[in-house]
Amino acid sequence: MVKGLYTASTGMINEQRRVDVLTNNMANSATTGFKKEGTTSEAFKDVLAYKIKDTSEPWGAKTLGTMNMGVKIGENYTDYSQGALHETGNTFDLALSGDGFFAVEFTAKGEDGEAGETSVKYTRDGSFTLNADGELVTKDGDYLLDVDGDHIVLDPTQEFSVDRMGNIMQDDENVGQIQITDFEDYDYLEKYGENYFQTVDGAAEQDADAAVYSGYLESSNVQIVQEMVDLITYTRAYETNQKMIQAFDETLSTAVNDVGKV
Repeated sequence: MVKGLYTASTGMINEQRRVDVLTNNMANSATTGFKKEGTTSEAFKDVLAYKIKDTSEPWGAKTLGTMNMGVKIGENYTDYSQGALHETGNTFDLALSGDGFFAVEFTAKGEDGEAGETSVKYTRDGSFTLNADGELVTKDGDYLLDVDGDHIVLDPTQEFSVDRMGNIMQDDENVGQIQITDFEDYDYLEKYGENYFQTVDGAAEQDADAAVYSGYLESSNVQIVQEMVDLITYTRAYETNQKMIQAFDETLSTAVNDVGKV
């Protein structure tokens, strides 16, 4: 009976974790280029099915490992599907249609506010602008990189245009090409901060097939209606586990206080 308390409690922990991830998605539904996250969990029947089909050990030696009190909580994952593109009319706003990321030179900030180490981060947020030196930067001041890994410098007194290949034209001259980077396996990417991604050991780059659209931004891929439906589902599952704990608690109370008197 006490095991039932632990089973229900792990169910509550799992649903709370789902709600935490879901609410973060909803909070970033209006964040440009945001990629929503999801959660995974593993049921006993799935573990059993994999174990039965495992031919690497004799049948008599098969075990399911140590006893797991309830839900086996999995990992978070990122949904990299593309969000809708919406027109802004601002030439500095760039959006990618297809697989790939903008490469940005990110500068870490120290505790005293001074600039620290620099590294390359990747993002789908194309909200760029010009700084005082005429360099294309993000809204946080990080530099957009060209195909050679250099800053992109423009003449602020002249208009410019960007074609689908990321070539930047100014005064009928090609002044640079935006670096668009893609990866063979997105499992080797991890989120950094609000809207950046960084690589981990094993990440391999590949040619990107994304087209660049100037005057557009990519919306978040969060679907608010679906998130609301999932929120209701997770909340009800949490409440169900909570009621199970209350039922077990009442049963234990009766067993200790009433049955013990007989």
